[in-house]
Amino acid sequence: MEHQYFVLKGCLRTYLIDSSGKEHTMQFAVENWWVSDYLAYYKGGESIFFVECLEDCELMRVRKEDLEGMFLSLSITETYFRLQLENAFAAFQKRILSSLNLTAKERYSQFIQIYPDIEQRVKNYQIASYLGITPESLSRLRKNRIASDES
Repeated sequence: MEHQYFVLKGCLRTYLIDSSGKEHTMQFAVENWWVSDYLAYYKGGESIFFVECLEDCELMRVRKEDLEGMFLSLSITETYFRLQLENAFAAFQKRILSSLNLTAKERYSQFIQIYPDIEQRVKNYQIASYLGITPESLSRLRKNRIASDES
């Protein structure tokens, strides 16, 4: 992948399709988030992820070569991107840890905190794919959350 994208407006998702044809959502990107296949962008090679626009989007795209040039000419740019990468790396580690240690209910609660308005913007099966659960399990979690919110 030659570019990384900054989301000015809209919602995207990054996902892969496994050998059995099942989709696995890795990331949602909403306003002020970056999205790309980072392995392909930074390390070269073939992209393994798909990036899909889920809404009409306005994006800013940056080629790696242009980004390197900005790093050399503007040190503030390098600092900004380093901080962004640190945050992204920490978020991906947190996501891995949550998938290993948290229940589906806990993962869903964490998801709602990270993406507070996403449920109105994406399809249920995409959220379920991100959480590693079935759409039916997601429906049960939502129903239970609504019931507990009402009490």
